[in-house]
Amino acid sequence: MCLAVPSKIIEIEGSMAIVDVMGLRKEISLMLLPEEPKIGDYVLVHAGFAINKMEKQEAEEALKIFQKILRDMEDQERSWQTDS
Repeated sequence: MCLAVPSKIIEIEGSMAIVDVMGLRKEISLMLLPEEPKIGDYVLVHAGFAINKMEKQEAEEALKIFQKILRDMEDQERSWQTDS
């Protein structure tokens, strides 16, 4: 399964950008975007490419869902470890 993750652009250099993804920084390509992004924009990133710009509110809501899923997965893993 592949996921596209909302990410905030923090640096731009040519057709490449550094994005923040839930506290992690990653270099991505901007070559697939139909419009030029700017620092502070949120983009949807898939396989190292920004594929779409996102509204800030939409990106933040999606990131909250991702964070909840990760917390739930961590809780489930802990419960498996204590059940053994």
